[in-house]
Amino acid sequence: MTKTTEPSGAGEVVGEALSFDLTSQPWIGVLRGDGSQEELSLRQVFAQAGDLRCIVGELATQEFSLVRLLLAVAHDALDGPGDIEEWAELWEDPDCFAPVQTYLDEHHDRFDLLHPVAPFGQTAGLRTAKDEVFSLNRIVADVPAGEPFFSARMPDVQRLSFAEAARWVVHVHAYDTSGIKSGMVGDDRVKGGKVYPLGTGWAGGLGGVFVEGDTLRETLLLNLVAADTELFNFSADDRPAWRREPCGPGADGRTATGLRDLYTWQSRRVRLHHDANGVHGVVLGYGDPLVSRNLHRDEPMTPWRRSPAQEKKLGQSPVFLPLEHDPARAAWRGIAALLSDRLQNTGGAKGPSWLRPRILEWVARLVTEGHLPRRFLVRTRVVGARYGTQQSVIDEVIDDRLEMPVVLLHAQDPAYATQAVAAAEDADRAVRILGDLAADLARARGSEQEGPKISARAEGFDALDHPYRGWLSGMAKAPDPFAHRQIWQRQVRHTVGRLGDRLIAAAGDAAWEGRIHTDHKGGTHWLNAGLADVWFRGRLAKALGDPDFPGTPESGEKGTAPPEGGPPGPGPTSLMGTEHAATDPEVHV
Repeated sequence: MTKTTEPSGAGEVVGEALSFDLTSQPWIGVLRGDGSQEELSLRQVFAQAGDLRCIVGELATQEFSLVRLLLAVAHDALDGPGDIEEWAELWEDPDCFAPVQTYLDEHHDRFDLLHPVAPFGQTAGLRTAKDEVFSLNRIVADVPAGEPFFSARMPDVQRLSFAEAARWVVHVHAYDTSGIKSGMVGDDRVKGGKVYPLGTGWAGGLGGVFVEGDTLRETLLLNLVAADTELFNFSADDRPAWRREPCGPGADGRTATGLRDLYTWQSRRVRLHHDANGVHGVVLGYGDPLVSRNLHRDEPMTPWRRSPAQEKKLGQSPVFLPLEHDPARAAWRGIAALLSDRLQNTGGAKGPSWLRPRILEWVARLVTEGHLPRRFLVRTRVVGARYGTQQSVIDEVIDDRLEMPVVLLHAQDPAYATQAVAAAEDADRAVRILGDLAADLARARGSEQEGPKISARAEGFDALDHPYRGWLSGMAKAPDPFAHRQIWQRQVRHTVGRLGDRLIAAAGDAAWEGRIHTDHKGGTHWLNAGLADVWFRGRLAKALGDPDFPGTPESGEKGTAPPEGGPPGPGPTSLMGTEHAATDPEVHV
């Protein structure tokens, strides 16, 4: 259960109006170092950041949204950091966020959730032509649309405390669904009382990535990019939402000015309906749409993919779009997109086919310039939403962490990163070979192949998930990244070989008896479990090396082809797990 240090959920009476000041009222969930959870105000979060482990929320996407809000406050309050030396001073100063308290004093009116003129994250007086007030289900993302039986709030959200409502207001700007929404009085986009789909909230289109430290203070500082960092656009006009004029019901028609603006982008128009005890309804419409094309110098918390389709359509090059996460792939399997920009054939176009998150480019600079020790461990947090039915519902929330030494991000010493990526490819090749074994065994017994192949691959990736993460963390102490990868190859060979043994043992009499098989060259021969086993061992040794198998990578001899008549061995896999990943606009990390 979440506890609070002071009563939250009820507003304060200021004059004749209710007030819920987010700078002084507890509303942000945090995890302390001793494992206890609390809700703290903005002032408390910054004052106690060194004693807190992390932000906690109802969903990982809510945590991502709140971290970005805190970063916008920190950037604006510190007006920087201006350069990396200023960042280093903040890193060494336990009281580095002290200026935030004065900043919150100055802007506390704009952090009042119930302010009559400029309520936080909302538009005062927002209304539809029929003065409709809607269920809070529209902003509470853990109530699945049409699937109330999977929710703890079945069937509707009747009421929220002010603290809960504040968190969901931040979240709805970041991750609200698309679809047709009610039109607001004064919005010139309204047609027949509706506004037609304009896309999800800004963060909903990102493959969210940020870096976690051991404490919330470290997390905020590691993601606090200095203004002298190359590959970023910094503007003197960059401001968060609360330092701009309150939003009206329509779109402002502007583009983002930088980090602070993007972290607090008002992609929706919201108005909470409340009484003295909490929030009981909401009015929600579209706010400011934002085209994500080529914002890789402004938005640091996502990888980016080259889009040949958009380049052809727009007649310009390059065009980069955010690279969203694939919920079917653990973070370590997409490590290539985190560690390095990828050069790959993009139909003759010059330049990389995808870019790693610029926030990791910033951390790489901290490593390269000696502000973080080579053995420092950081957790890369991967967060995202997968939408369904024309982006009108959230189908899945992606949440993963990958702990890795910062030496992997060293710009002038790429050997560690190269071997980490190659090790993930080793796992991918081995698991594909395991899937081929399952398919061969199914073919030998005359049954369908796709189901067994998919199941075997899933089991293979599950078996390698924890070992890879441990091996990756161990790179912090590895003197030789190449020798460290050989250790991994042996581990993969052993693990996948053991899974292959199980498949063969369970193949059944029909597979051992076998049947006539037509190979990829059109020839026919007898295929049984014994031959499938031989093919499997040969492919695995060729892919990973085997001191006892001649002609493998570890033996240093020229590799041998798969046994005659067998399917071709696995070709080189790309970092994305498919040869055409960089040119396919629908491929995800």
